[in-house]
Amino acid sequence: MMAKRHVIVGGGTAGLNAIRTIREYDRGESKIVLVSAERPYSRMVLPYYLGRSIAEAHVFTATPARLAQLQVQSHLGRRAAGLDTAASKLTLDDGTVLEYDDLLIATGSSAVKAPVPGAESPGVHSFWTLEQARGVVGEIRAGSHVVLVGAGFIAFTLLNALLALKATLTIVEIAPQILPRMIDQPGAQLVEAWLRRHGVAIRTGATLTAIEDAQGQKRLRFRQGEDLLADVVLMATGIRPNLEWLQGSGLRVNRGIRVDDHLRSNVGNVYAAGDVAEGLDLVTGEPAVHAIEPTAMEHGRVAGANMAGRDLVYRGSLLMNIVGVCHLDIASFGAWDDPTAETWAATRPDRWAYRKLLWKGERLIGAMILGRANDIWTTNDVGMLKGLVQAGNGLGPWKAHLRRHPFDIKPAFIASGTTARLLPETILGRPSVPVGQVV
Repeated sequence: MMAKRHVIVGGGTAGLNAIRTIREYDRGESKIVLVSAERPYSRMVLPYYLGRSIAEAHVFTATPARLAQLQVQSHLGRRAAGLDTAASKLTLDDGTVLEYDDLLIATGSSAVKAPVPGAESPGVHSFWTLEQARGVVGEIRAGSHVVLVGAGFIAFTLLNALLALKATLTIVEIAPQILPRMIDQPGAQLVEAWLRRHGVAIRTGATLTAIEDAQGQKRLRFRQGEDLLADVVLMATGIRPNLEWLQGSGLRVNRGIRVDDHLRSNVGNVYAAGDVAEGLDLVTGEPAVHAIEPTAMEHGRVAGANMAGRDLVYRGSLLMNIVGVCHLDIASFGAWDDPTAETWAATRPDRWAYRKLLWKGERLIGAMILGRANDIWTTNDVGMLKGLVQAGNGLGPWKAHLRRHPFDIKPAFIASGTTARLLPETILGRPSVPVGQVV
């Protein structure tokens, strides 16, 4: 009997987790082919590479030796160019045609620059891939004026590294506040004040109109306000899923590839995971694209298990963003911006602490938390608030307790049985297998 042929397109978090999961189940009985435009690496550690705290060698997640150990045939440096779902054939950019029994699309996303004149000129960088990171690392030195265009989550992952390099930093954001897709305005005001204390200049409501050369620097022009001169310009103005190559494939695509609770597309032997997948939101139950690392990991595990012949149902992914800047932790979970939710918020300015809780009945559906990283409130409560949202338990009388005492999360977390609800739950419904025991 011919071995089953699994083709994985994308060597990021989703793709590698799918490979490992398949091998946990079949112990090498199937054929796995990996197609990846880049050697597998972790995008999440690139800011540490930028800040010189790790060497480039430490960003990679799967060495050639490890892929060989997993019995993976690799097409590295190649991109998927076309898909014939009727014939179960994938065409690569060099003309190679791969036949498959099932296929996982995990091609991730790409950075999008602001559509202004000069955005593609030398000295204007995105920071999303390793190649882009290499282009930035050599240009920033102590005293460099770096202008960061965009003040979302991606931009904030870079702040600590830029400040560690002793760069002078200015953030410009078109929205009226920083982190507009992660926290509300009161939270943003607290974060902005914190950053100004640490020497970061911030301009919100700033519409960039052009980037021009200016005697070895870059001049940024705005619809209103003064120009800015920069030594380096970093664009962090969003991402888009890598889906262009799927035109004519017959796959159902909305914001991402629509998938069911098994991560299958509308074509039964084609799965999608990570940034390209539009799957279930754990809190709302509605289709959503969650372009975050935890979702990519979970998607990869679930898709891999189902490709290996299991019947694994996925409850949905939890929207969450957690970032620390200058020792201030910022986090949001679930439906943190639901305008229909019952909402409570509280601030402790003396401790740089802010909380916001969002409710549907007795269920906590979303939360925001800000606080100093060395504050025990923050350290303990980030995980407990995530757990309360993720478990989805009705909190009964503990809802009233949290309204009166929003900085006293622990009693509600324990009494509601959240720990008992979450501890037995794993993505695969069984104990984990240590990496070293896979194949």
